[in-house]
Amino acid sequence: MDAWVWWLVAAVGLGIPLVLTAMPEFGMFAVGAVAAAAVAALGGGLAAQVVVFVVVSTALVLVVRPVARRMQRQRPEHRSGVDALTGRQAVVLERVDGSGGRIKLAGEVWSARALDASASYEPGDQVDVVEIDGATAVVM
Repeated sequence: MDAWVWWLVAAVGLGIPLVLTAMPEFGMFAVGAVAAAAVAALGGGLAAQVVVFVVVSTALVLVVRPVARRMQRQRPEHRSGVDALTGRQAVVLERVDGSGGRIKLAGEVWSARALDASASYEPGDQVDVVEIDGATAVVM
């Protein structure tokens, strides 16, 4: 078998742990192996193939990993759906106590219950949404 075929086999072999472990470094090594396969296909010697593999793999690890980590740390926390409602304020429309009631939350009418079963909130009171339990807002 030609050397470039062995490099492609190595690239596939490095791609398997990438998929199984989700470690992007294996993908970077696989790209290095593909680059070495290209050098082999163009007639480069074994030394050139190994140098290209090492240089491309190392460059990818040294450049891509820090950028990926920085992007992961700077990712803004974007809550959506019912998660975005937790922590917001609502206005009591109908008396809310441990057994239920109604509030206006984010422009919509929600069923609600008090977090503390002994607490009660009267219409017009401002309450904080602690969590969403199904279709019921738990407030305090």
